[in-house]
Amino acid sequence: MGLQALFFYLFAFVAIASAFMVIWSKNPVHSVLFLILVFFNAAGLFLLLGAEFLAMILLVVYVGAVAVLFLFVVMMLDIDFTELRAGVLEYAPIGAIIGLILAAELIVVVGGTVISPEIAKTVAMPIPALTERTNTAALGDVLYTNYVYFFQIAGLVLLVAMIGAIVLTLKHRTHIKRQNIARQVARNPATAVEVVKVKPGQGV
Repeated sequence: MGLQALFFYLFAFVAIASAFMVIWSKNPVHSVLFLILVFFNAAGLFLLLGAEFLAMILLVVYVGAVAVLFLFVVMMLDIDFTELRAGVLEYAPIGAIIGLILAAELIVVVGGTVISPEIAKTVAMPIPALTERTNTAALGDVLYTNYVYFFQIAGLVLLVAMIGAIVLTLKHRTHIKRQNIARQVARNPATAVEVVKVKPGQGV
């Protein structure tokens, strides 16, 4: 057994075990930590396949943003674990039926799938060999040449979604003083200084 095969089995075993612990752990914080471990091992499998770009994206996007966000949300929420466990047996039959249906669908789809040996010849843009082009460069060639407009449209959609989320969650409070930059810049001596003439013996 070569070193690459040894690391493959190591990453695969830890990833499967961690994925099982995600659904088996009773503490949601532990489940998120096991999910992060799954992402790290999946990134290791991508590295073994020569897809270093996908491995870095998996770590940066999912571990660095999504999983950490889940972790902070779970930790900040005051979750009553006793109340959550109380309703498990009530919905267990429905969950078992849904699980059996999904398992049957997966068996039918995977069992009836046949990969043709000639499918590699029908690929429009085959992946170049690693000696000719790295995985990151090959993805960049395809993404920024053939699909550059779709890439820009996807970026605009995400930008609109981000702005919409900010606008929907932004609440203006009337009793809080806010800084008005335009009003401060437009000030002049007539509006900035007020001269009050006080007669002798009177207060301001």
